[in-house]
Amino acid sequence: MAGGKETPRQKMIGLMYLVLTAMLALNVDSAVLDKFLFINNILETQAQENAEVNSGKVKSIAMTVEEKGNREGDVQVLDRAKQVRSQTTEMVNYLRNTKEEIIKLTGGYDEDKNLKGAKDMDHVADLMIRQKKGMEMKDKLNEYAQNLSQITGNNYPPIAFDGKNHPYFSTQPSQRSKNFAELNFESTPTAAGLATITQFQNEVLNYEAEALEFLKGQVGAKDIAFDVIVPMVLPESKVVASGAKYKAKMFISASASGNTPTMKFNGNSVSVDEEGYGNIEFVAKGDKYDKDGQQVKKFLAEISLNDTTFRQEIEYVVAKPVIQIQSASVQALYANCGNKLNVQVPALGSAYNPSFRVKGGQSYSGKGGQVTIVPDRTKEVVLNVYSDGNFIGTQSFNVRGIPKPDIVMTSGGREVDEKRGMSKPPREITLVAEPDESFKQFLPEDARYRVTKWEVILARGTRALETQRVTGPRANITSFAAKARQGDRIVIEVKEVQRMNFRDQTETVSIPMGARIKQIPIN
Repeated sequence: MAGGKETPRQKMIGLMYLVLTAMLALNVDSAVLDKFLFINNILETQAQENAEVNSGKVKSIAMTVEEKGNREGDVQVLDRAKQVRSQTTEMVNYLRNTKEEIIKLTGGYDEDKNLKGAKDMDHVADLMIRQKKGMEMKDKLNEYAQNLSQITGNNYPPIAFDGKNHPYFSTQPSQRSKNFAELNFESTPTAAGLATITQFQNEVLNYEAEALEFLKGQVGAKDIAFDVIVPMVLPESKVVASGAKYKAKMFISASASGNTPTMKFNGNSVSVDEEGYGNIEFVAKGDKYDKDGQQVKKFLAEISLNDTTFRQEIEYVVAKPVIQIQSASVQALYANCGNKLNVQVPALGSAYNPSFRVKGGQSYSGKGGQVTIVPDRTKEVVLNVYSDGNFIGTQSFNVRGIPKPDIVMTSGGREVDEKRGMSKPPREITLVAEPDESFKQFLPEDARYRVTKWEVILARGTRALETQRVTGPRANITSFAAKARQGDRIVIEVKEVQRMNFRDQTETVSIPMGARIKQIPIN
């Protein structure tokens, strides 16, 4: 069964009716029929009460319309309420006449006013199923619901269902294949048939009650009663520097709790919360800034209440965001190194949610505005800055090559002087690749060098007396002492130097020929 809003008592009676109907479908003892007669009497009384209440609602609407001066819009609402009452009366009379026809076909009442044909199943089924009175009733009930929807502008679902669409019987295998007439009147005694039709009477009256309540709310619907008063303060800015003036406008804001406005932003609907506030959120974008880095833009705000729409063009200022770069070396970045930058856009404040794209290299994002840029071996790298996926701006950097390391010889913990030489051959020599001091200061994780291959030769004139190939930083040349004499020299040729970058990856460094050869004269 369908219906409008019901009282707890109405719901209880409806539930009792549904239970009895289910019991009847299970061929329960005929004592159930007495319960149907009892339910029918209650439903009849309820229907009469509902009709009286609904009639009073129409009178109440008429009084309200008159009190408000019989305005045209309100009078139209009253006319629709009268149409609802007329449609309902017609539908209830049809159902009442159908019940009287069933009572007459089954023998009427005895002298004690008891229903003679209370157990009669044949006449009910013949009239409602075989003569198709039941399907006619279904059409009229659902047509009534449609008419209410058209009159009020509110939606009212069907009242009468076939078994497959019924909220309860659609789940019962034995009932869901039946049409409306079979579902309600097949193998149904007169007592149950009458209760079924009376229940539909009450559903019709419930629909009418809901429709009249809806129309009652339309009377004076165009009136705006501002009953919610809120003090408002509109500051020029919520953030004020110490020593600066805080400026704001104070005013009263009023709204109508009984009316929910609709709002639009540039023609697009805006969600309105329970307190009547519309929330606007969009990404501000500028394209033509003035000399001060600002651009005035506008949007159209619309608020509609009842049939009245208020429009206002709102101005706002888009400030050009300034990208601030913090780094040990901002003017130029080193190629193939992890240049760490801290990129901030102060104008965005806490809304800043950065991401980066790089042309001419790779980038590795960290927390906040931290980003590491690894330029390719190009002349320039371009950093594109975004916040929440929205483009903010670009910053270009020159790219410079990595300065070559110096090859330093030490022996016994002291640096060897190539010009002065040594009085006797050293027992060991260590080669160290020292990075450029400025490069090491800016990017210490990229300035890690190591001499990995080199040769040390004991030479006399143009002859090599002994050669050692070394794969580490230190060479033990104790064997040179027995062969060396005054005028000989120790020649060192660097074969390979490697650099470890910030990702702990190594690469071979090209060393100029002049820096690859070292000589120590033996005096």
